[in-house]
This record gives sequence, structure tokens and C-alpha cells, in this order.
Amino acid sequence: MKQPDGWLGGDAFMSTIKITFIGAGSIGFTRGLLRDLLSVPELQSISVAFTDISEPNLEMVTKLCQRDITENGLSIKIHATTDRREALKDANYVICTIRVGGLEAFASDVDIPLKYGVDQCVGDTLCAGGIMYGQRGIAEMLNICRDIRENAASDVLLLNYANPMAMLTWACNKYGGVRTVGLCHGVQGGHWQIAEAFGLKQEEVDIICAGINHQTWYISISHQGKDLTGELLEAFERHEDFSRTEKVRIDMLRRFGYYSTESNGHLSEYVPWYRKRPEEIGEWIDLGNWINGETGGYLRVCTEGRSWFETDFPNWMKDAPLEYKSELRSHEHGSYIIEALQTGRVYRGHFNVVNNGIISNLPDDAIIEAPGYVDRNGISMALVGDLPLGPAAVCNVSISVQRLAVEAAVHGDDKLLRQAFMMDPLVGAVCNPKEIWQMVDEMLVAGSQWLPQYGTAIAAAKQRLETGPLLPTKDYKGAARLKVKSVEEMQQDRDAANRNAGESDKGKDRAKQ
Repeated sequence: MKQPDGWLGGDAFMSTIKITFIGAGSIGFTRGLLRDLLSVPELQSISVAFTDISEPNLEMVTKLCQRDITENGLSIKIHATTDRREALKDANYVICTIRVGGLEAFASDVDIPLKYGVDQCVGDTLCAGGIMYGQRGIAEMLNICRDIRENAASDVLLLNYANPMAMLTWACNKYGGVRTVGLCHGVQGGHWQIAEAFGLKQEEVDIICAGINHQTWYISISHQGKDLTGELLEAFERHEDFSRTEKVRIDMLRRFGYYSTESNGHLSEYVPWYRKRPEEIGEWIDLGNWINGETGGYLRVCTEGRSWFETDFPNWMKDAPLEYKSELRSHEHGSYIIEALQTGRVYRGHFNVVNNGIISNLPDDAIIEAPGYVDRNGISMALVGDLPLGPAAVCNVSISVQRLAVEAAVHGDDKLLRQAFMMDPLVGAVCNPKEIWQMVDEMLVAGSQWLPQYGTAIAAAKQRLETGPLLPTKDYKGAARLKVKSVEEMQQDRDAANRNAGESDKGKDRAKQ
């Protein structure tokens, strides 16, 4: 990988490198990533641009971040604009955290599948919601890539945090013409859990984790040279908290031999076994936290978080600013990658890239997540070799869905889209082909304003829905759905509401609590 424009070599670099945040109106994620970056002394004179389609959200986040910058004694002035092309002008790095369609589209991703018995906790990676989220996101990511190509620095690097991670990163690399690396904190979170289960510190536990985003597997776990991989099941089963909150992940560990990165709620909707029968869902989830499997849990916290932030923003401005200290940096990869590329300090993380043989028994064109190293020479991925056969089989099913969904989104091909739904593990376990066809019709029509590539298909779907005959659907609210809290209810515990607002961006980086 060539160095970005402004690279001088050695430990020197132009302090005027520019970093642009797309989707900067996110509540806590943008602010946290900026803190991570500006905790690095060599990056404290960078140029920063924020852009978002929501001017009110952009204004609030910019005020918070600018206040943090000023209180930390830095002279950076954030350039905030709703003009994306302007924000991208001469950018060396672009950080993307978009959610196309916002909460309105997200609600249809959860609510329409429920009518057909498909009960999701999150709906942003796979399953019915993740596939449709990908259709919206890919259409816009290709527009973003066009704007990057035409306005950013010639060797710009796109760091994508937006979900569905694999699908969006796949489309950007294959069709967008922009070097794109996908970033997620799932590996770090699971690493923390594994150390906790063994009663060790995270830095004492060595891991090798490989697979695809949100289905990455800890294929090697060791402590002081001792292999602990085979002892993990017993450690989780005896852990007071995890044995209650991670039942799906523990069962997958029991049956496949390896622990998977993503949370109980996420994982439960990627496979066909844990959410297909409403009467059994309660056996596999815990309602102490949305991420443990609550029906529509992520939609609920996002809805609550947005309402809370908009209402409580004046108090956020009164709270203490974030401190830019190295010990307060999160485990999010983005700032460490940029630091490594710009200073030459070596960083090891887990990154989402085009496979090209890194994991030898997954397809070359897939976006895989695997260990990589970053320094002044660029991002270098380690060769993993074969995944164990069981984990590889789970990943390969998901990759087939992702490939169909990417091609459908790029070409506006609703037949491929319907095939992606049919091949999805949970949708296929719950629905028959006729139900899938009708569900896709409903979801296309509901998301029509964000799906420009499907104009003809949407018109035909709308006609079918209007003229019938239609299959009967269920008045089903989900096996474990909780009420969305009002602002008044959240005001009773402001600290909890603030944590919830931060969590509504990307979940929780539990690796650094």
C-alpha cells in the first residue's frame, strides 16, 4: 500500500493531513474516534472535516467536538458542512459511519420481517434486515466512492465502520474504485470476554481470530505459551455472567469448537437454529441488555438514544469535555491505523479486507476479517490458512448471501435480492419461497426512497401488493420485545441514558471498560 499524500518518511509527516468523517452526526462514535486520533501527539495538528445529511445532528456533534478540542488546548477548527464533496476535498483519510435511511428505514427492517415470523435482535449485518440495509447502504456508498475519487487525495484510504460491514466494504473495493478497509470492535470485545472468563488480564491473553465480520472465530487462544483454546467452553460455562448472557455463543462453541466474536443477539440471527421458533427464543436470550437477544433491541436503543441526545444536548455541553490522553483511547482500530501509517509505529489489529487467499478455504472475492499489521509500509495481512471446517462452513453460507446481496444492490437486480433472502439461514428456516417473495415486495416498497436502483422492481412490487391476492401475515410483535422508553422515563437515570445514547452508535467496546 502506498503512503497517503503528505507522507515524508521516517518519523516525520505533514501535520496537515486531512481526515474527513462521513456520517459525522452520529452521537458518540464520531466524538470518540476524534478523541482517539487527537490523543496521538503527532496527530494534534491535523485538518478535520465533518459531513452529514442532517444539519441539526451535524451542528450538535460539531459543537461537542469543538468544545473538546478547545478545552484540550488544541487549535484545530472543525470544518463542518452538509456538502460532502466539499468535506472530501484533499482528504487523506475518510472515516465512514453512515446509516442510510435512519431510524425510519431501520424500523421497517425489523417490523416487516416480524409479520412473516422472522424475529431479529439487530438486523444490520445479515438476515432480512441486514440484506435490505445493505441495499440502501451500497447504493449510497458507491456515490460516496465517486465523490472520494473526484475530490480526495489521490491515495486516499477509506476506513469503513458502517454496517453491513462485509457487504459495504465488498462493494467499495469491487465497484467503488476506492481502497477500503472495514473496521469493527467485535474481536476486541470477545478478546476481553475470553480473558475475563479465564480470570486473566486482556493483555496477557494471545489470540488469533479469523473469519468474516461478526462471524470471526478465535481459532487460537494462549497464555504464557499455554494453549487454552480447548478449555474455553468450561470457562464460559462456569462464568456467572456469561453463562446467562451468552447462551447462543456458548452453544456454538460447544458444537463447533470455537468461540465467535459477535454478541448473543447478533449471532442468534445469523444462523438458523436459535430464533426460528418463537416459543424457544426465550431459552437462548437474556433481557438484561439489548445486545443479548431482545427482539428489535438495537432499534429500541437507537430510538431512545436519538430522542435523548436531542433533548439532553444542552446538558452534554455542560458536562466535562473528553480528555485527549493516550490511556483513555478506545480499542477502535481507526486511530491506530492512521498513527501507524503516519509515524511508522507498528500496530496489530483485525481488519476487513478482500480475502485473496488470506483464509484459504473461504472464497477469494469475499471480505474476510483477519489479523493484520500496520506500519510505515502500509497494511500487511497475515496468511491464516484454513479455518476449521465447521466455522468455515458457517462463514461460507453467509458469504453466499453477501455476494448475492452485493450484486443485487449494485445492479438493481431484485431476483438476486430475493435469492439472497432465500439463502439467508434464518429467513430460510422460517419462511417458504412465496412468503419470501411477498416480504421482499413489502420491504422494497417501504424503502423505495432509498433504493434508486430498484425503480422498476419497486413499481412491480407495489402493483402486486395493491392487487393481490396476498398471503396472510402475522400480527407478531416478537418473542422478546421491550417498550421504547420515553424521554421522561430516561430522565430518571441520566447516566444510564447517556450510556445508552453512546451504545446506540455502534454497540459497546467492552474491551476497554
